[in-house]
Amino acid sequence: MKFPTVILVLLVLSKSVVTTNYDLITATSNLIEHLQLPVQVTVLSCWSESEKLQFWSGLNSFTSVRFFTENQVNLPWNDRNQHQNLLVIDAGCSKSKNLLRSAGQLLYYRVKWIIINNKTSKCEQFLKFFDNLQVLISSEVYYICEENGVQGFAIKQVYRLSLTTELIEETFGFWNKGVIVNSQFSKYSSVRRHNLNHYKLRASIVITHNETVNHLEDYSEKHVDAVTKSNYFLTKHVAQDLNATLKFSYVNTWGYRNPETGKFSGMIGELQSDLADLGGTALFLTADRIKEIDYLSMTTPTSVKFIFRSPKLSFTDNVFLLPFSATVWVCIISFIVLSGVLLLIIMKVELRCTRVRYQNIVRPNLIDTVMNMFGALCQQGSYVEPKSLPSKCLILLSLIILMFLYASYSANIVALIQSPSNKIKTLEDLLNSRLEAGAEDTVYNRYYFMHETEPVRKAIYDRKMKHRDGSDSTFITLQKGVEKVRQGQYAFHVELGVCYKVISETFQEDEKCGLQEIEYLNIVDTYYAVQKNSSFRELVRLSLFKLREFGIQHREYWMLYTRKPTCSGGSSFIPVSIVDVWPALTLLMSGFGIAGGLLVGEIIWARVRTKRNQAKVGDYFG
Repeated sequence: MKFPTVILVLLVLSKSVVTTNYDLITATSNLIEHLQLPVQVTVLSCWSESEKLQFWSGLNSFTSVRFFTENQVNLPWNDRNQHQNLLVIDAGCSKSKNLLRSAGQLLYYRVKWIIINNKTSKCEQFLKFFDNLQVLISSEVYYICEENGVQGFAIKQVYRLSLTTELIEETFGFWNKGVIVNSQFSKYSSVRRHNLNHYKLRASIVITHNETVNHLEDYSEKHVDAVTKSNYFLTKHVAQDLNATLKFSYVNTWGYRNPETGKFSGMIGELQSDLADLGGTALFLTADRIKEIDYLSMTTPTSVKFIFRSPKLSFTDNVFLLPFSATVWVCIISFIVLSGVLLLIIMKVELRCTRVRYQNIVRPNLIDTVMNMFGALCQQGSYVEPKSLPSKCLILLSLIILMFLYASYSANIVALIQSPSNKIKTLEDLLNSRLEAGAEDTVYNRYYFMHETEPVRKAIYDRKMKHRDGSDSTFITLQKGVEKVRQGQYAFHVELGVCYKVISETFQEDEKCGLQEIEYLNIVDTYYAVQKNSSFRELVRLSLFKLREFGIQHREYWMLYTRKPTCSGGSSFIPVSIVDVWPALTLLMSGFGIAGGLLVGEIIWARVRTKRNQAKVGDYFG
């Protein structure tokens, strides 16, 4: 009787195992359908053909299925649509554990997983399978198991905060006879796993001035390392939102690539080497950094530009030509010439047809009459005394018209000499101007100026900032640079928010007027960053978004940065300098040169004529 009993028990167990395997495969199909994700399902297992057919039959109606062996080459390493991949693994297969170990970041980044175990489906035993696997907090790993007191199967998810922490189990729902009951309050893992339970996050922050370490939280010396202090507060808010603790490390640079080793220095180097989880100081977004770190959110909307006081108009234009437009100048010249021609006609008619005679004028010509009108324009009077009614009318009318023109011109000249110029609007204008240039002595300013390749930007550094001996002494402190801006004729490349604080404290009210800015770096505002493909990426990103939506980011920014000072003091008198009258001096010196040249020419010509006459007289009497 014992032998038939044993056979009966084995048959029952075999039927139970077959039934369990069948239900596991059915539950897996139902779970994929329940998730309602646009996925490509890939099964990496040692299943029999009948098991594959059963699984395929359950999914064929709404998605495609691929079957491969448990080999890491079959993982979607280079799939452009990694986020649409769902992998099904049978932990009962001998190579499944090694496959998951070799999956690396695919276990917690972009790819979704469903793991079943045809051999051991008890939840307590199944959980041990995940020991030493990188099922980090961003992972989407589902496993189906049998739980005591539950009919059917429990569907659970598992994750850990790091490889050194314990596994954390979540119950997704329950399956029974083709029906899944979802027990989760949110389908997004970044929302459900928001509580890190005082896990210690490592944050790297950039400090360029040693004293900043002592003033990170007291809002003193706001203009020193302002971007560091602003993001330091945001990092603490993020940790508080995630219920995490922080361990800070300090570096003196954001990080730049070493061309020999390919490694980054500073904060990026710590993120790259897994020495930090968070980049606690916002940094610029550049092409070479995108491959090394993940940018999350624009936390500090600051900008770095050239700032300068608008120079006087005489620095960019000839103020002696600006009072009138080109059309008015043509009309004035035409009027002088026309008046000179009419005066010449009147004088010739008078000399020929009347007894009117002009002192010292025997034969009037056009040059004399035009010079007479030009002298009237310059308020020098007329050396021709009008005798007849026509000449009196012409000269009187000319004097009245030219008087109004002279008055308008003089008034405009006075206003223009005191006016600022707004013609320096681009980098090319700055390059061709008389302004000197410099930059705040910071790590990023030195790097970008010295490595710039765009022609105009490179020329600004080479011609305006780099000395002939190759030194770069134009990188100066903030206070010294702002003082040079106050004195005028100097463009200073600096972070505007901190520069405005010093300007507000040191400039007179009238000196705050006419401040201009020109962008040099041509990059977007700074971003908060984390490790490349970090498991904390979505958690930190959502926390930063909440800080911005709730106004905390805005508050921290304006606690440290200063708005552009308003111009409320009006304008003050600016004394006339050599630059203002330089065109007039140039014209005067040119006139002296021409007059001197003509004088020398006349003297030489007179001596030549004298010698010729003497030679002719000698020949005549000889």
